Amino acid sequence: MVHSVPQVASNHSKGRLYVELATTINDIRASQALRYQVFATELGATVGGAEHGLDQDHFDQYCQHLLVKESSSGRVISSTRLLLSEQAKLAGGFYSENEFAMSTLYSLPGRSVEVGRTCVDPGFRQGAAIAVLWSGLADFIKQFEIDYLFGCASIEMDDGGVLVQAIMNNVRQREMSDGKWRVIPKNPLPPLPEGAQNTVSAPLPPLLKAYFRLGAKACGEPCYDADFNCADILVLVDIAKLDSSYARHFLDRVSKG
Repeated sequence: MVHSVPQVASNHSKGRLYVELATTINDIRASQALRYQVFATELGATVGGAEHGLDQDHFDQYCQHLLVKESSSGRVISSTRLLLSEQAKLAGGFYSENEFAMSTLYSLPGRSVEVGRTCVDPGFRQGAAIAVLWSGLADFIKQFEIDYLFGCASIEMDDGGVLVQAIMNNVRQREMSDGKWRVIPKNPLPPLPEGAQNTVSAPLPPLLKAYFRLGAKACGEPCYDADFNCADILVLVDIAKLDSSYARHFLDRVSKG
C-alpha cells in the first residue's frame, strides 16, 4: 500500500545523493531489502520476510518510506519509515507499542510521527547519507505540520548490557523527559552478566547524541529487543522546542516553497 502524498524535496543534479518518499512498491521493496541486509545479515536480527530477503511487517503498509538514493544509479542507500498518528490508528497502534506501554503519548497535542527502521548501506556510513536523510525528514515535518517526533534509538547488547547501562547512567542524569511523557518497557533489560561492573557513564552513540542535540528527551528506561539483541530507548522531540542552534541545520535548511 503506497499512499498519495506530497513529495519531500528531491534533487537529482546537485549532489551524489538525493532524498524522496517512496511512491511505488518497488521503492518500498528496495527499502525492505536494505533493511534485511543491515538488520538480518549484518546484525543477525530475526525479521519477518527473511525467506524473500526482505525485512517487512504489518506496519509497512501504513508508513511513509523516506529514501536516500544514489544519483548515478537510483539505488536506495539509506531509508527510514514514518508513521503518522492518524495512520497509527488504522494500523492498530504504533510499532513502539510492541515494546513499551506508552498510553501517555496518545495525549500529545497536535500531530505526531513515529520514526523507525533507520538504516544506511555499509558503503555510505562515512558520508552524507544520514545528513541527506535528515534533511528529507525536516521537509516532511514542515509539509505535514508535525508537532512531535518520537522513535527508538537502539544500542547493541553484545557485551550483555554493560555499555547500555553506562549510557543510561548518562541519560538519567541529563536527558530524561518530564514524568507525564514517561513510558514503561514491556521487557526490561536483563541483569548484567555475573562479574560485570556498572560503569559510571559512557559516551552517547551518534544517533542518540543527534536526537539529544535536537532537543529530544528520553521517555524512560530501555526495552530489551531479543530479536535484534539490542536495547531500545524511546526518545521524544517537541518540534516547538527544538534547540535553536541545531534547528538551523535541521529545519531551516529546507525551503518553504
